[in-house]
Amino acid sequence: MNEATGVQSIREALTSHNEEEESQEGETTEDDEPRACGVCGDLAKGYHFNALTCEGCKGFFRRAIKRSTQLRCRFQNKCSITKNNRRSCQACRFRKCQAIGMRQEMVMSEKEVKERRIRIQTRKRLDAPVELSSQQEETIKELLCSHRQSFDFYRFSGFRPMDRNALPVGEDESESELCSLSSTSLSGSFETPENQEHEEAGKKGSVFTALPHVADLTTYMIQDIITFSKSLRYFQSLNMEDQISLLKGATFEIMQIRFNMVFNTKTGIWECGHITYCINDAVRAGFQPLLLEPLLKFHHTLRDLCLQEEEYALMQAMSLFSPDRPGVQQHRVIDKLHENLALTLKSWIDCKRTGPEKHLLYPKVMSCLTEMRTMNEEYSKQVLQIQDIQPDIISPLIMEMVSKNPCSDF
Repeated sequence: MNEATGVQSIREALTSHNEEEESQEGETTEDDEPRACGVCGDLAKGYHFNALTCEGCKGFFRRAIKRSTQLRCRFQNKCSITKNNRRSCQACRFRKCQAIGMRQEMVMSEKEVKERRIRIQTRKRLDAPVELSSQQEETIKELLCSHRQSFDFYRFSGFRPMDRNALPVGEDESESELCSLSSTSLSGSFETPENQEHEEAGKKGSVFTALPHVADLTTYMIQDIITFSKSLRYFQSLNMEDQISLLKGATFEIMQIRFNMVFNTKTGIWECGHITYCINDAVRAGFQPLLLEPLLKFHHTLRDLCLQEEEYALMQAMSLFSPDRPGVQQHRVIDKLHENLALTLKSWIDCKRTGPEKHLLYPKVMSCLTEMRTMNEEYSKQVLQIQDIQPDIISPLIMEMVSKNPCSDF
């Protein structure tokens, strides 16, 4: 509550009301005027168990209900109960409690009291402000620094040019219109007579006109991902075999996370520094709808979450430190790293995000990570197919990443 103005928000009012309601068993209040207890005449604090009583008679009635022995008056069951002598005859005091309307069924059992106490403690814990631990803050700081030092499309230069005339374009179609094709039109891109001829002539000439440029871009991104990984102290602590296994398994996923940061959902274009790309650039590089259709849908889904830079960095680290990658030896160490990163992401969301949608953000991010895993194998498969059709274009570094064989040190 704002003490200066006396203004109280609806949320504050509801919260304070619920706390008072749960902390006072069977109690209600009417106003702030002094009232007398209906049992002993002492100052009444409010309505307890359906009657206006003081705190003393409230506690007495609860204990009397729960006791196993029957109360008996030593006189004629006509004792006068006042504030001063209310302890002299429990039987008459209890009888008067019943006479003024105190109800036995409103007294909670021990089990109900325990359940209520747990509910109150749980709610207080949930309502308490979430704070990141110093270790989690240091982890986020390190990831963010490593990400920023290794993610810059403006440094991408010296690449082979990209020919965007592989797909037939009508006289009135502009390049931007071609790039705005939806995923539903991808299959059609491969069904034209021109492309069938290209496929038949695959080993005779240059089929995938965008492949040299896309291969250069992919190589550049892989090098940046290696730089990102090597700058992490936890990655450096692993043996070389595990470093290689983790990189081979995560490179495609980290590339897509980074691409998503520059994806424009309205235009369907990846705005990579001074160069922009569309889904049909991947078509011209030889990739098939079996990969590109779910990939485009994935980018729309992830981008719609409006993730912050810290969350993107944590996603990259979670993908990198996946203990179930083929060839990984230090499973327990990497599994612990992955678990800590997941907890850090969840704590970050709880701490930094607001609104009801934040409770669904973490599972949605985890779902996106799982979805990328399903596309990873298809990506490797299609790269190998493209290499067979148009050899000597894809760099050795890319081939090492998609190969299932052990690769050399990076």
